[in-house]
Amino acid sequence: MKALCISEVGGTPALACLEQPEPVLSNPLDVIVRVRAASLNRVDVFRRKGTHGATPENFPFIVGRDFAGDVEEVGSEVSRLKVGDRVFGTTFHAHAELLRVSSIGQVAQDSVELIPMGLSYQDASAVPTAFSMAYHMLHCDGNVREGQDVLVVGASGGVASAGVQLAKVAGARVIATAGTMEKLEKAKAIGADEVFSYRQIPQFSGLVKDLTAGEGVDLVFEHVGGPVWEECWASLKYGGRYVICGVTAGHRVQLHLGQLWMRRLSVIGSMNDPENDLKIIVDLLERGAVHPVVDSVFPLEEAAKAHERLEARDFFGKIVLSIS
Repeated sequence: MKALCISEVGGTPALACLEQPEPVLSNPLDVIVRVRAASLNRVDVFRRKGTHGATPENFPFIVGRDFAGDVEEVGSEVSRLKVGDRVFGTTFHAHAELLRVSSIGQVAQDSVELIPMGLSYQDASAVPTAFSMAYHMLHCDGNVREGQDVLVVGASGGVASAGVQLAKVAGARVIATAGTMEKLEKAKAIGADEVFSYRQIPQFSGLVKDLTAGEGVDLVFEHVGGPVWEECWASLKYGGRYVICGVTAGHRVQLHLGQLWMRRLSVIGSMNDPENDLKIIVDLLERGAVHPVVDSVFPLEEAAKAHERLEARDFFGKIVLSIS
């Protein structure tokens, strides 16, 4: 089978479509999926570069996490899926023509669900990590409630664009940041109530306070890290929660412990649980409450261009690979 691999860490030239052995069922609960589309996540860039603790242990390494496709083979104890089912989910080594995934999430962060009616493979591949992470940040860790104010930082990303929608569905007022007017308009189109450019207003906590009658937001939804830490921290109201799922632009910050306890603030590191989170997202998709946002689609052979677009940050939503 054809698979997107890296044989060493480095830039986009390290990516190559190679012939690799086809996966086989390894236990009775496995399924084999013929992949039709797969989306990129920031961790795919980290693995290729060998940064953020994501360096592969063995080469060649098949990259990718999110997929959508058709069930081609099922293990002897698989009951909820059958050959021919249209499925999507998240696992390892997903950017390939075929992959093996546990049907009940026995492997860490494995998940596979039926694609809701009316959703294309490309749209479905944009869902698993982005929406499961956003749901976990807002509900499982952030305890978002109707009527609260949520600041979504970098709303053009996959997780953040999902976060805008899920926060709105929860009844929150969404304040979203992005770098360009085009991205801000797209953020409003998917549910953001207030938007502003962090490039035009890098010290934005004052504006956030103005938008919240001087109080600040109940929840900061963030994945950038260092460059926005101080302004996000200053944007929190008394008792606010700062929920973060990534550090795409910087790991280290200074934390004012006095403010932490005097203002009863919380800093929460969040990690999704796709096996459970994705079931809830499927229901929201079937009801039309949320929808995946696909920025662009590249054939697998042009994965380097897809990676370059992701790194350039010139996108809104998810970047998808068409595989077969």
